[in-house]
Amino acid sequence: MIRSVAFAVILGLAGVGVLMSLGIWQLQRLEWKEAIIAGAEAMMADAPVPLPAVLDPVADRYRAVQVAGRFTGEEAHVLTSLREEGPGFLVIAPFETTTGRRILVDRGFVPEVEKTTPRPAHAAEVTGNLNWPDDVNSSTPAYDAGRAIWYGRDLGGIAALFGTEPVLVIARNDTGDGIMAQPVTTAGFRNDHFNYAVTWFSLAAVWLGMTVYLLWRIRARTV
Repeated sequence: MIRSVAFAVILGLAGVGVLMSLGIWQLQRLEWKEAIIAGAEAMMADAPVPLPAVLDPVADRYRAVQVAGRFTGEEAHVLTSLREEGPGFLVIAPFETTTGRRILVDRGFVPEVEKTTPRPAHAAEVTGNLNWPDDVNSSTPAYDAGRAIWYGRDLGGIAALFGTEPVLVIARNDTGDGIMAQPVTTAGFRNDHFNYAVTWFSLAAVWLGMTVYLLWRIRARTV
C-alpha cells in the first residue's frame, strides 16, 4: 500500500507541476504578446512623420508616415475579400515621392468587378503606416501573370515587378478612385495565450482530482 500511495503521490505532483508550469508559461506569453500589441497600437496612433531614409522592417513596422508625390497608374491586385463587400482585390500601387523615391502604397479594397477600372496617374498625399506583411507562405499560390492576380502581399515580388523599393505604406486616408482604404490595425494579431493558460490550469485541476480519486481507491482496497 505504501508503495502504491507513494507512486500515486509522485505521479500526481509531477503531473500537476508540469501542467501548472505550462499554464504559467502561457501567462508569461500573454504578457509578452500584450506588450507587443500595445507597442504596435502606440506606433500606429503616433503623428505621421516623413518617410525615413533608412528603414528597419522590425523597428519601423507600423510607423505612421506621410508621403507626397504621385501614383504612376500601375497596380498590383491581391485577391482578398471583405465580409461586408464580398470578393475583391487590394490595390497595391507604385508611388513616386517628391524626393525621387519609388515605393508601394496599399491603397485599399475594390470589388472584384472593379479590378480593371482605369485609375490614371495622379498627384496625392498619403498618410498611413509602414508594414512588411507576412501573409505569404509556402502554401500561397504563385503570382498568376496571365490574370495579373497575386494571392498575398508578396512585397519583394511586387517591388521587383514594378522596380520599386520593397517599402509598403498602408494608406489610412482616402486616396481616391473609389478605393476603400483598409488601415492597418491590431485586429489580426493572434493572442490566444489566456485561453491556453486556462486550458493548462484546468487540466492541472483534473489531474489533481484524478490523483485524489486514485488515492481514495487505493485506501478503499486496503480497508
